[in-house]
Amino acid sequence: LSRKKMSSSRKHHLKSLMLSIAKGRLEAEVVELEVSKKTYMSENCPPLELSGSLADLQELCKKIHTNLDKVDEERYDLESKVGKCDKEIDDLKIKVQDLKGKFKKPALKKVRMSADAMLKALLGSKHKVNMDLRANLKQVKKEVKEEDKETVGDWRKNIEDKADRKKMFEGSGGV
Repeated sequence: LSRKKMSSSRKHHLKSLMLSIAKGRLEAEVVELEVSKKTYMSENCPPLELSGSLADLQELCKKIHTNLDKVDEERYDLESKVGKCDKEIDDLKIKVQDLKGKFKKPALKKVRMSADAMLKALLGSKHKVNMDLRANLKQVKKEVKEEDKETVGDWRKNIEDKADRKKMFEGSGGV
């Protein structure tokens, strides 16, 4: 199937329709939020009934303070739960990243440094680092067998010996 390109006027028309629908939904959401606030306030905060006596006002203040304390406790509990959930989410994100195996590799800079200097930088100046790898190797003396020396000789000598044998066989067979 061939795909037809949408004309710019059609794109503009669809975009304006989407924006008008989104605007209507946002307005409805704002109205719904206000209604929910009013219902919550009417349920949890009864309207003030101020009478003229000082004792009644002090009692009202004490009730308000106890309600504030309760709300603060709830807020603190919710904050700690949210913090714990955020940390758990971060840990899970890290696990997912590990399972995917896709990491951003940082761009490494070339550093001209000897192996000794690098180990010194990694281990600190307290540790004495020696990169002389041959220092710890054992010294082994190579023993050459005497038999090997005899077999490996001068090649010219071997050829002369063989030539003498050849003459010996030629002389005995010609009688």
